[in-house]
Amino acid sequence: MNTYYIGGSPCAGKSTVAEILSKKYNLYYFKVDDFLDGYTKLGALKGCPICKKTIELNAEQTWMREPSLLCKEEFEWYKEVFEYVIDDLKQIRCKNGIITEGAAYVPTLIKQIGVVRNRYISLTPTPEFQVFHFRKREFVPYILEGCNNMEKAFSNWMDRNILFAKEVQKQCLEENYLSVINDGNVKIDNLVDIVSTHFGLGS
Repeated sequence: MNTYYIGGSPCAGKSTVAEILSKKYNLYYFKVDDFLDGYTKLGALKGCPICKKTIELNAEQTWMREPSLLCKEEFEWYKEVFEYVIDDLKQIRCKNGIITEGAAYVPTLIKQIGVVRNRYISLTPTPEFQVFHFRKREFVPYILEGCNNMEKAFSNWMDRNILFAKEVQKQCLEENYLSVINDGNVKIDNLVDIVSTHFGLGS
């Protein structure tokens, strides 16, 4: 069964593109973020240190730390839960294939399971587009609830994501995967075309 992976970082259009392609080509859409809480709880039960920390820390303790540390732990977190993601993917049966997206699809992890170049693509936003887009998202205040300095916490969160995106772009180069950077000027239809062409969908 063909599985098409979209990795990258938040606010780049991953979920929008995946949803459009799933409907257009009758693919099963697996959104990793919908299951991350469960994977994290499972990891914590199995003694994974970052999973345990993710559950135990409150918003203040989480977001008032250095962005570089937050970024490092983000990669470690995805490494801890990656096997659970892949295990769930293996349970899916869809004759037309699967399209799946999430920041958890880190290029080095994807390479380790043997995903070929035309089955993976990374979408990351420019820093400016990311911050602009995040400020409009309604869930942001809920994520930062409890932080004494919400603007600083937001800044740390954004800086973490920027560092994460840069590392993903670097890994794509090293692992020979396609990396697309979204500056907000690319229409969603064009982004869909880029991804579908890379995957060879409809050809």
